[in-house]
Order: sequence, then structure tokens, then C-alpha cells
Amino acid sequence: MRMFRKTGVPVLVCALLILPAAAPGQAAGPLGRAAAPASDGPDPIDFAVVVDQSESLSDEDLTREVEAASLITQGEISARSRAAVIGFGSSEKPGQSPVSEVCALTTADTAGRQRLSDCVQQLAHRDDKKTGPGTDFPAAVRQAVDRLAEKGDKEIPKVVFLLTDGRLDVSDSPEYGTDEASRQANGAKRLTEELARARRESVQIWPLGFGDSIDRAALTRMAEGGFRGGCADLPDAAPKMRVVDSSAQIDKALQETFAAARCARVAHGTVGKPPTDLSVTIPPIATDGSLTVSKHDPKVTVTYYDPKGRRVPTQGEFDGSAFETSGQDGPVEALRVKNPLPGKWRIHIEAPEGHRDREVAVRAIWQGRLRSAVTLSPASPRPGEEAVVEVRMQTRRGVVITDPEQLTGIRVSARMTGAGFDPVVVPLADGGKKPDERAEDARYAGRFTVPATASGELRLTTEMTAPGITSDRRPLHARVSQGTPVLTAGLSVDRGDVHPGQTVSGTLDVTNNDSGPHTLRLSLADQPPGSALRISPTTVNAAPGGSSTPFTVTLGPGVPLGELSGRITVTDLGDGGRVVDNVFLGVRVTAEPTLWDRWWWAFTGAALLLCALAAVVAVRLRAGAGRRDLSGVRLELRAEGQRPDTLTIRAGQSPGGEFLFGVGRSGDGAPALRRGGGSQAYRLRRTTAGQLLLKPPGGQERAIGQGQPAGLADGFELVVGDARTASRSGRPGRDGQAPGQGGGPFGRRRVPGPRGPRPEGSTDRTGPRGGRTRGDASAAPPRRGTTPPDPNF
Repeated sequence: MRMFRKTGVPVLVCALLILPAAAPGQAAGPLGRAAAPASDGPDPIDFAVVVDQSESLSDEDLTREVEAASLITQGEISARSRAAVIGFGSSEKPGQSPVSEVCALTTADTAGRQRLSDCVQQLAHRDDKKTGPGTDFPAAVRQAVDRLAEKGDKEIPKVVFLLTDGRLDVSDSPEYGTDEASRQANGAKRLTEELARARRESVQIWPLGFGDSIDRAALTRMAEGGFRGGCADLPDAAPKMRVVDSSAQIDKALQETFAAARCARVAHGTVGKPPTDLSVTIPPIATDGSLTVSKHDPKVTVTYYDPKGRRVPTQGEFDGSAFETSGQDGPVEALRVKNPLPGKWRIHIEAPEGHRDREVAVRAIWQGRLRSAVTLSPASPRPGEEAVVEVRMQTRRGVVITDPEQLTGIRVSARMTGAGFDPVVVPLADGGKKPDERAEDARYAGRFTVPATASGELRLTTEMTAPGITSDRRPLHARVSQGTPVLTAGLSVDRGDVHPGQTVSGTLDVTNNDSGPHTLRLSLADQPPGSALRISPTTVNAAPGGSSTPFTVTLGPGVPLGELSGRITVTDLGDGGRVVDNVFLGVRVTAEPTLWDRWWWAFTGAALLLCALAAVVAVRLRAGAGRRDLSGVRLELRAEGQRPDTLTIRAGQSPGGEFLFGVGRSGDGAPALRRGGGSQAYRLRRTTAGQLLLKPPGGQERAIGQGQPAGLADGFELVVGDARTASRSGRPGRDGQAPGQGGGPFGRRRVPGPRGPRPEGSTDRTGPRGGRTRGDASAAPPRRGTTPPDPNF
């Protein structure tokens, strides 16, 4: 421990200096961020939430249905989607209707979501005068299909989410017949007809049942009787029924069903009672999302913090993201985020006293809308020629997806269309088999043969299918070459890491078999927003024969970090703008190196040198401190006609190599040595060379020799002895036979004064003075005037 106290600080400093050297040049933090165009959002859907209000439901069940309906209307990620909310029961008496449309078809923009939050609350107020107690599925499906089919874009998916706790019950509805049996049969027949109509109108039905009275077979018929085409060619995107044990589970189940129907994903967060902090994680691939907070009580307030710990606005833009909040006065609140920062979001929940008894849950529904960057080689293939398609995906920020785990379950294909042939579908893979160069690098490649009948323009569109991922389906335009082209070209780009503002070098190799020069244009495509890439030169004059032209691509200061998206295209202006080659940039953008990144080796070397010097100094200080230590030194006080007093300095009593003592008298007037002494203290210290120095009170410091009397005030003398010095000089210890054997360490036996009791205040003194040690028959009594030996010396 003593060594650590003396050397710990230099060691700690060295550790702190050396630790950063473990990873020089590594940049941390999220990828660069750039705002995306406001119009580039997720595909919309039109949907209706149809809620059972039959008498079999308890008030608590109805409240939970309302909250579940609020959850998906507030959590919708597209501001262009439309939603309607419909309650249903039956019609048994005059003035009753089997359906109650509480929310007309409403666009889910900021204002529309707030209207939906308000009107959906009407579902909780069941009016027996207006709606009967039964369960009229046919009327509910008819009303939903009517709303979704009117004035709708046929290209937009249409979905019905139906919540129920029971089975078809129109036994008391006169419109279905005159008796109970015929009414039920006619009701089942009418439901089949309405489902067929839904299929014709391309309306999906997703039933969700809860409780133990569910007719599973009927729910399955509803799911399979409507439109079967989903938002993608995925098993989970096809309509299916689902049943949960109770209404307490429908919020989670309905949101998962909703995500499957609109090709999104749900991230489940934490749960807790206010006041508390909840969290949910949004993955890097997400480009649009909504954080939904099931708070149940409008008195609960919510504050949102992004993964960097910054409070985000409830409306407006912040750090490349756009925010919209709705439902703050309802049971479900949602924050819709465009271009969310990936990572763990914190949601702070507060509530006044009396409103803290219910658990609040947070989830995120999200979608990754990816852009495809495509290259075709050869860039202008001939009819009957084999060509290779390569595709990379990137987010709206221009960040290329390089982690294959983010694309788990994805299926990628390219569809080639053009004049003179039927569409050709090209499967693409990332398995490392030719033409794919490397497995699982998030680059997908495939090979196909251009139809021999192809002529004119080619249109290549990438299609990707995965849960939660959609493609923008932007086409790559190419043109079929007729005959052998007179000019061929090849682009190559230097690979490696670059920093924002730096340049990437490349080479354009051209073979021109024509009789005259051709003008070639170099251009950039699919570059990330805000990156401000520039290529130079933009045109090249290719003379007949072979030539090689260097070019550079300069990165703007705002280019996103990570794999750089974008491709270079070279076109032959002398051949009608024919594309002769294209290539991905394929470089990685890293942060500008810091001073540490540039000079870490120098800092590390200096730190190691400093550590070595510190270690040497620490060793020398410790050695010097050991040489100056007075532990074991014995002081003997002498005076003519007085008996002596002795004091041995113990370990720790001489900090810094100094020991203070005073000379006084005990209660019986005998001279005595005491530690300390105040202003009249003597100071004894040892130099690193081992010399002993004595400084009297108010006097000059002087050297004293071991075993040699040194005069003190009032006629006293001090004799100093050191056991370590005696041992080094060959003097025996207390059991040895030194000259003057049996006496003190200095061979002097004068002890003035008679024997008496031990003085008070003395410390570490040796055995009884002037007498034989008890129990030691062999000990001879000392002669008068001698000092008994010190057993500690």
C-alpha cells in the first residue's frame, strides 16, 4: 500500500494517456444525416376499423376496443392514408341501425388524426335505441366496403380490421327473415355475398376475435373470403384471422395485425406506471415510423427524447427529422416521425395524483422505404446478349444498407420491360455465386439474356419484398445496341476510405474504332441528398484508338458517413446518348481525423516516455524515502547526576524523514524524552545520503554522529543509535557479544542518578532500569552508572 500511495498517481496518469491508443483512427457516432424531400413518404392505405358493440361486451371490453381503434388510427405512418371507424350491432326494432359510422373516411394528416382521435371516443357510448344487441357481420362488412370503395384510388390497398367477441347473431333482425332459423341462415348467406363483393373491390378483411365465444371458422371464412392480395408477396401480408384470450390483449394484437397488413413492423417497448421513463428502439433501416403511447388516461402527459438524449418537438423539423403529434387529449398519443434517428428512444411519462394507477405501454410501428441503385453490364446490351444486373439499397438519407441482418427475409428481383418482348423477371441473390462477387454484402446480382426480339429502350425496375421494407421501384433506363458498337468504355474507381470534402479518383478507358472522335459525358446518379458530389471532367473527347482519362469525384462537406451511394454513368453523345458503362462509387466515407487520429503514435510514444520517467522518479523517491526513514533509530538522553531516558522511533513516526521530540521532566523530576514538543521541539532528520541532522529550537541545524554525544539545552546530551547501521557495520544485535558486552549499543555504561520508576510520557522504552529482569535468572544486575540494553535495538 505504501508503494501504491507513492507511485499510484504516475501509474494512473500513464494508463489514462495510453488507453486511447487502443483504437486510433476509429470514428464513432451515427451515420451522417440529411433531410429527405417531404413528398417522399410511405405508400398510403385506406382502412376501416369495424368494432363490435353487441350487448355481450362489457363496458371494459368496449373501452379497450376504443383504445385499440385509436392505436392504429393514430399510429398510421402515412399522412396520405385514409381511415374510417365503424361500430356495429344489429337492427331489431324500428329506429335501430346495425351500424354506426362514428368516423367518416378521413385523411390521416396531422389535423385528420386529431379528428379521428376525437370521433373514435363515440364508440364507448352504446345507444340501445339506435343499435340492437346482436352481431350483424354482413352489415358491418357492407358498410366498410362501401366507404373504402367510394372515390378511392384502385392502386391504394384497402383493408378492413374487424374486432369482435362473438359470432354471427341476426336471430332477432327482421330483415333477414321471419324466424330465428331462417334469419341465421340468411345472415350467413348475406355474409358470403358481402365477402365476394369485398373481393371484387379489392378489400382485404382481417378479423380479430377475443374471448372464449369466438366462432373461429366464421372468422377464417371472412379472412379468406375477401381480397387475398396483400401489400407484398409475403405469407404474413395475406389476410388471416387472429384470436386472443381477452380484450386486454387486443391493443398489441391489433397493432401487429395492422403492421402485417401494411407491410410495416412493430417494435415493442417497455411498460410502466407514471411517473416513469419508457423506451423503444427504432432500427437503422426505418425511414418512417410512429411512436404510440397507450396511456388510457388523457391526463397522462408524454415527452419524447431521441437516442442522443435530446428532447424533440411535437411538431416541426429537427436534425433532419419531421415530427407530428396527435391524440394528446385522448387515450392513445402518437408521435409520427419521418427519418427517425435510429436507436433507443426515451419516452418520459408524467401524470397528476389520482391518475397514476394504470400501466402505460409504448411501441413503434415503422417501415423502411428503400431506394434501389441499379447498374447494368453491359450498359447497352445487344439482343441475345447476356447481361448482369446489380442492385444496392439505400435509405432516403442516401445511406447504403451494408448490414445483411437488416435485410433478413428480403427477396429482390428485377423486371425488364421494353419493346418487342414480354417482361422478363430476373431473380437477384447475395449468396456469393457468380455474378454476385461476395456473399452477404447487401449487394444483389443476377444474370439474364436480353430477348432476341428486343428493340429500342429497356426499362429495368427493382422489386424487393420483405416484412417492413418497400421499394421505390424507380426504373433504370437503357437502350438496346444494334450490331457491334464502334466505341466501348470501362469505368474504374479507386476503393478505400475518404473524408467529407475529399476526392475519389477514377479512370475512364476508351476504345474508339470509329474514324473520328466521340464526345463522352460523365455524370452522377443516385447520390445521397445534401452530399453535393461533383465529377470532373464532365466531358471527354475520345480520339480514334485507345485512350485513358483520369477523373475525380469531389465529396461535399455534408456527405453522409458510411458506404457512399451513387453511381457514375458514361454516355456517348455521338451515338444518341447511348450509355456505354456505369459503376457504383463503392467507397466508404469516414469522419475527418482528429488531432489524436493523426498523431496518436507521437502521443503514445510521449506517454510511454513520460511513464518511464515517472516510474524512475517514483522508484528514486521511494528509495530516497527509505533512506531518510528514521524507523528503528534509538534516542538516549543523558545528564550528569541524572538517570537516562530512551526512546525508539517507530515506523510511521517520521514522515518525510523528520522526527520531532522534546526534552522535559517527568512527575518525579527525572529527565524524559517525548514525541512532539511544540514550539520547543528538537527536529531530527536524515538526508538521502544517510547523514543525521539535529536542529534545536530556534537554533542552527548541525550534523551529529551515531553514538557520539550531542549537547542539548540545560546540560543534557543526546546519543543517537541506528540498528540498521549497526547491522551493516557488523555489530551484533541484542543477543550478540559486542564490545562492552551486556551494555548499551554505544559501549557506554554511565547512568547518572539513582534508579527509579519509569518516567511518564516516555515511549518504547527498554526494560526496567537498574535491576535484574524478572524471570531471567541468568541476567546479572548492571553496575551503577550503566544502561540496560534495549531489546528493540
